[in-house]
Amino acid sequence: MSLRTIAAAPLHSQSVPLAARYVRFNSSQAKGPVSSEGVTGEAAIPSEADLKKQRLRAQDDLQRDWDAAELSYEDVKPRTEQPTPDRYLIDVREPDEVLQGSIPSAVNLPLSVLASSLHLNPETFKSRFGWEKPKTSQEIVFYCRSGKRAGTACDIAKRNGYKTLYNYKGSWLDWTSREGTKAS
Repeated sequence: MSLRTIAAAPLHSQSVPLAARYVRFNSSQAKGPVSSEGVTGEAAIPSEADLKKQRLRAQDDLQRDWDAAELSYEDVKPRTEQPTPDRYLIDVREPDEVLQGSIPSAVNLPLSVLASSLHLNPETFKSRFGWEKPKTSQEIVFYCRSGKRAGTACDIAKRNGYKTLYNYKGSWLDWTSREGTKAS
């Protein structure tokens, strides 16, 4: 049966329009006539509540496999002493906060521009920030002042395809208390 074929049918009142019973609207639908069983005559348009449930289900799926570990000072300290090209320590504080100091080997990528920056091509990213754009397979440790924004940064990076993500719990405040430097 072709896509435009409409089968002959009695002219009495039907709950489904005649064309809708026999026309395939896309290639994923089954061939042949469409059953009108259980159809009340109204289009099956999802309600706002159903759409909200679908969005929440998708969000739950994202969070179900969410496993951004939190790192302690003891975990982060060796990463600063022996940085490697396959790891990034990213400070998501704003530039005026970074003036107070930063953890050795860290680079700055403010949370306010993180999401849009992860969409940049590598050349544009490097010219804007002065360092190579992380690859989705590289290890990234985020930190901020206390760890809250770093958690948000992990979420943003995950949604952009990054896989090996960590949140330095305690972040700059923890670092300064352990290193004996003053946090403003």
